[in-house]
Amino acid sequence: MGSPGLHAARQKMVDAGVDEVAIETFAHYYRLLEHGETGMIPESTIEPVDMESLADVTVDEELARQAIRTTAVIKLNGGLGTSMGMDRAKSLLCVRRGLSFLDIIARQVLHLRQQYEAPLPLIMMNSFRTSADTMAALARYEDLPAEGLPLEFLQNKEPKLLATDLSPVSHPKDPDLEWCPPGHGDLYTALRGTGLLDRLIEAGFERVFVSNSDNLGAVPDARVAGWFAQSGAPFAIEAVRRTPSDRKGGHFARRKVDGRIVLRETAQTLPEDLEALADLDRHRYTSTNNLWFDLAAMKEALDVRGGILGLPLIRNVKHVDPGDPSTPEVIQVETAMGSAIEVFEGSTLIEVGRDRFVPVKTTNDLLVLRSDVYDIGQDFVLDQVTDEIPYVDLDGAFYKLVREFDKRFPEGAPSMREAESLRVKGDWTFGRGVRIVGDVELEAGSAQRVPPGEVLSGDGDA
Repeated sequence: MGSPGLHAARQKMVDAGVDEVAIETFAHYYRLLEHGETGMIPESTIEPVDMESLADVTVDEELARQAIRTTAVIKLNGGLGTSMGMDRAKSLLCVRRGLSFLDIIARQVLHLRQQYEAPLPLIMMNSFRTSADTMAALARYEDLPAEGLPLEFLQNKEPKLLATDLSPVSHPKDPDLEWCPPGHGDLYTALRGTGLLDRLIEAGFERVFVSNSDNLGAVPDARVAGWFAQSGAPFAIEAVRRTPSDRKGGHFARRKVDGRIVLRETAQTLPEDLEALADLDRHRYTSTNNLWFDLAAMKEALDVRGGILGLPLIRNVKHVDPGDPSTPEVIQVETAMGSAIEVFEGSTLIEVGRDRFVPVKTTNDLLVLRSDVYDIGQDFVLDQVTDEIPYVDLDGAFYKLVREFDKRFPEGAPSMREAESLRVKGDWTFGRGVRIVGDVELEAGSAQRVPPGEVLSGDGDA
């Protein structure tokens, strides 16, 4: 049974009704942790990777149509948006014209079904915290459920472990904080444990497209599906060129010892390798978290490994209450779904445009998405109307939380089609129809208001 800490953690998961496959997967990573595994990927063990670009690939139109007809769509939807002060599914945030992320995702899929005469099932991977709100929001789309398949399945949960002795933490003040998700690498464990992997194969689906629900650029595109089908690869990830804003994020590389592609996250980077991590000329590509995998290949890999795919460990050190540094330090055992790329021989990468990578992690991102930088057409696909995305930096003291952000843009986002950057220091409320032109910086020591219709330009900042 192993150590007392593992025994206690196992029992806690059993008592909470966690799936057996998930418990065994957790036990696998617990043992790695006990033996001092850190999940680090030293710079000396990897080299830069290159890849083909989707813009240069020829995909037969009929092949694309056939590929999208045998593709299922999974959206990762377990996040609450707590970093923006939310306590419900982040995908319920209003984006445009009264539509939330979920509304736009549902309408994208319904449009594509009609366009390609494809079943294209949409399945949400929810957490126990996002399930009820999400399913209530999607209930208005009566035609959304695909025949014989669920609209959701739930990601697993695992106990947080005390950093001192790896025993499951106790926090009677808020027992929910004793648990954490196992990272989005849990996707494969949950697919197998719920039986959904087998159901998709039995229903005749050949591949799955997975993406984050807060990335509206991640449309299940027929051309990309066709490219993946003709590649013959068992697993693929869409990548984009890294920009200065990606310096601290993960990147792709090739492992020297066996030539496999790896995805190195920041948490897997040694302190002495952080400079190499930030080198955009050396490591040029980051993950969109838009990935494709062959269902039969995934089933075979999981069967061979007894349900444990063996993704690299991510050892995440936090406090049991992330908002209270006086609470005990804990270890969260996590994996990243993109790291499965190293499990499959013949895995591949494809460079895509930034239009397929529009994540919303902060209210800075939300302001751009709500602005006129994007149009949304009848197909509900985001259409970027500017050459470059303007850089936005809003004062966290006043704009970090969605409720405070909304108070300061009561009439909607300003026009940003002519903007290069917007930096706001202090408390500014924006009237209707404000235009941002060029590089604009606002600074104030007390609450200020930008009048309706005002044009703010780089040469006449407030």
